[in-house]
Amino acid sequence: MVLLNDLHSALTRAVLISLFTWRRAAADDALDDEERFGWWGDSFPTVADDRIGSRLWLLRRVKLTRQTQGDAEFYARQALQWLIDDGHVSAIDIRTERLDAQRLNLRTVLTLASGERLDINPNDSWQVTYAV
Repeated sequence: MVLLNDLHSALTRAVLISLFTWRRAAADDALDDEERFGWWGDSFPTVADDRIGSRLWLLRRVKLTRQTQGDAEFYARQALQWLIDDGHVSAIDIRTERLDAQRLNLRTVLTLASGERLDINPNDSWQVTYAV
């Protein structure tokens, strides 16, 4: 049971770091200023084009629309894809829930190799307050 709890804790930390570390903006991302941000370690990846973090930060000042909700799901899935690629989980389910005109909740469900599902609900950690 201790090993399972350790695994759950490690995966939860990995998800939170992957979602809340700011990945560098892509060349075609719309920006509200000239800053592309990103983690400095991505300049020297040990695996070509390996990146850490998500681009969820790009949504910090956009109007909450269906497109924004889709972008949040895409950015989250992109940030967590490494968990599948590296064999840590067999599937990732990203769910968003629009609560009102200013709040979008994000939830991640990981499917482990055993088939067990680990629900990670970072709503206490993540919410975007929209400036528009």
